[in-house]
Amino acid sequence: MELRHLRYFVALAEELHFGRAAARLDMAQPPLSQQIRALESELGVALFTRTTRRVEITSAGRSFLAEARRVLAQAERAVRTAKRAARGEIGHLTIGFVPSADLDILPRVLSVLRTRFPRVEVELHALLPGQQVEALRRRRIQLGFVRLPVDAGGLIVESVQREPLVAALPEHHPLARRPRVRVSDLRKDPLILFPRRIAPDYHDLLVGVCRQAGFTPLVSHETESMQTNIGLIAAGLGVSLLPHSIRNLRRRGVVYRPLAPPVPYVEMALAYARDDGSTLLRSVLQITRESARRTR
Repeated sequence: MELRHLRYFVALAEELHFGRAAARLDMAQPPLSQQIRALESELGVALFTRTTRRVEITSAGRSFLAEARRVLAQAERAVRTAKRAARGEIGHLTIGFVPSADLDILPRVLSVLRTRFPRVEVELHALLPGQQVEALRRRRIQLGFVRLPVDAGGLIVESVQREPLVAALPEHHPLARRPRVRVSDLRKDPLILFPRRIAPDYHDLLVGVCRQAGFTPLVSHETESMQTNIGLIAAGLGVSLLPHSIRNLRRRGVVYRPLAPPVPYVEMALAYARDDGSTLLRSVLQITRESARRTR
C-alpha cells in the first residue's frame, strides 16, 4: 500500500462518484477504479458498494477513512517539517559565548532569531574562548562568540564586532570626573583582569595596550567573571579596561569613561567548524552579520 492509494480512496470516499473523484485527482476514471479494487483486494475487505447509479462507502470503508486521513495528514506534516529543517526554520542550535557577548550582540541576535524562526531551540553555554574552541572541535557546541585574538586552528573565525575599550573606574576615583581618560593615566592604579591561564591572548592584548602607553600594569586581581570584576571596581579595589558594551552592565559605584586617542579596540568573533553545513547555523551567521552591520 502506498500513500497514493490512500489519496485515491479518500477522494472517492468524499466524492462518492468515480468521475468526480478522477477529475479531482487529475486522472482517468478506469485507472482510479482499478486502483480502488487493488486496494480492496490487498485489505481483503470491500470499501465501497457500487451500482450503475451510485457509489456508497461501507462500514469498513468509513473506519478506514478516518485512519487514512490521519496517515495523509501526518505525511504532509512530515514533508513540511523536512522542508522547514532544510530552510533552517526549525531545529536545535547550541551556542557558546564569552562573558561580554551577553551584554550586547548575543541578546540582539537571539531576539531576531526568535522572531524569524520561533520554532528553533537554542541552548546557551557561558564558556571562555579556549573552552569554546575545544567544545567546537568535539561538536559539543555549533557556534561560539569569542573575543579576539584566539587560537582556533582548524576552525573558521569571523570578526563581527569591533568596539573601543573604555576605562571602568570607582565612582570616587579622581579620573572619574574627566570626560576622557588616557591609558597612561592608569599607570599607578591596580588593574583587574581576566586570568591569563583562561584567556591568554586577550589577557596579553590588554597588557600590551598598557605597555604601548608606556607602563607595565600592576595586576591586583584576576577573576573569571565580568560581574566580579565590576564588583571589585565598585569596592575601590582597582580599575579595568573593558569593551564598550560593558556600559550596558550598570553597577552603583562604577563609572565608565571613554579613552583618549589613540583608542584601542577589541573584536568579537564567531567561531564554527569549517565542515558544518547546517542551514540553521548559516541562518544564525547571517542574522549576526546583519545585527553587527546595524551596530556599526
